[in-house]
Amino acid sequence: MPLNLSQKQAVVAEVAKVAGRAHSVVAAEYRGLTVSRMTELRAKARAAGVYLRVVRNTLARRAVQETDFECMSDHLIGPLVLAFSQEEPSAAAKVLKDFSKDNDKLVIKLASIGGKLLQPSEIERLATLPSRDQALSRLMAVMKAPIGKLVQTLAAPHTKLVRVLAAVRDQKPAG
Repeated sequence: MPLNLSQKQAVVAEVAKVAGRAHSVVAAEYRGLTVSRMTELRAKARAAGVYLRVVRNTLARRAVQETDFECMSDHLIGPLVLAFSQEEPSAAAKVLKDFSKDNDKLVIKLASIGGKLLQPSEIERLATLPSRDQALSRLMAVMKAPIGKLVQTLAAPHTKLVRVLAAVRDQKPAG
C-alpha cells in the first residue's frame, strides 16, 4: 500500500532523527529473506541497540541529508534495510555480519561511520571493533602494566635477599 505525503514526511523525519544521533549505519540487501527471518533479525537488532528500518531509497536519501551519512546517498540502490548503531559504533555491523553468516540472502552492501563511506572490505573491520567496555578494559590494562612492573622491580631486591637468607638457613646444620 503506497504511503501518502504526510506518511512519507513522518518516515523521513523519524529516520533523520535516528540518523542524527547514530554512530554508524550499515545498509544490507535483504532480497529473498522470509518474514520470519526478518523478524528474527529485527529482534537481534533491538537487543543490540540497533535501529533497523526498511525504507524506500528516495526517502532514505532525504532522511540522511545534512547528516554524517549523506555520503551514502548515491549508493542506495535496490531493496535495502538500514541499520543505525545507537549505542556502539560497531553494533549494526556486528548484528548484520553475524546474521548474514547463517542467512546468505542478506548481503551487506555499504556502511558509513564518521561521514566516511566504507568499502565492503572495511565493513569487516568495523564489525570487529571492540565495544566501549572492552576498549576501556584494554586501556586500563595498558595503563596498569607499567605500575605493576615498577612494583615488581622495587620488590625484587627484598625478595632476593629473603630467598638468600632462607637458603643459608637451610644449608647450616641445626645447632
